Amino acid sequence: MPGMRMTKTIEVGGGNVAGGKEPLICTPLVAIDERSLLRELAAVCAKQPDLIEWRVDFFSGIADTVRVVALARALRENAGGVPIIFTRRSTREGGEPTGISEEQVLALYEAVCETSCVDFVDCEMSSDALHFQAVRQAAQRAGIQLIASFHDFQQTPSAADIVARFVAMERAGADIAKVAAMPRAIDDVLTLLAATLEGNRQIRLPIISMSMGPYGSLSRLFGWAFGSSVTFAVGEQASAPGQVPIEDLRAVLEILQRALAPR
Repeated sequence: MPGMRMTKTIEVGGGNVAGGKEPLICTPLVAIDERSLLRELAAVCAKQPDLIEWRVDFFSGIADTVRVVALARALRENAGGVPIIFTRRSTREGGEPTGISEEQVLALYEAVCETSCVDFVDCEMSSDALHFQAVRQAAQRAGIQLIASFHDFQQTPSAADIVARFVAMERAGADIAKVAAMPRAIDDVLTLLAATLEGNRQIRLPIISMSMGPYGSLSRLFGWAFGSSVTFAVGEQASAPGQVPIEDLRAVLEILQRALAPR
């Protein structure tokens, strides 16, 4: 929308992702093995997302670094140039149980970064501070961007707390700051949106934010108008509660953007 940019752009390789459109639509990959993951990738790519997130905590072979790296390479080769986010979500922040230690997770991130076959890595701020910095350094060496993330599946923190988390993420050296929270009432969606708006005023980084669950689906549809650079939509299967199908999301975005366009 000319003259009405709501979000900060995200860049890959010196250019704006998807030509700087807003919001960017990211679809998750959650298949459990190689064959299903490549099949899921093909189905998702046919829907032309702007970003793809590989949730490696769903992958049954996560303990085998060689398999993970080989699969990350295969995703890169078959993603048609769509930038890829590599994410291991911990069980404490809503991820799948994997049975591997935090030391193994760190080694996995470092191995994937070394291959430079992804564009972003997502690391939780609740991780050990030394691990977080080790992931940041591995990403920097490889020219990969670091998304610092925080997820609260129980409640929505206060707006001040959410903004403080965005600020802490910037101070920790992240390239993008992400917060997701669960609303207990519809008011909580407003809290998250207000914090996103204020966070964008206080930090230089692009922000990704979302409210989860049924109420939270509202934030996925118009959170970008409050400054969230990315929204997550279902390609094949959801990776978090409240994600809407990519086709539905695009239809709503078109209506909203037409309504907001300067006349």
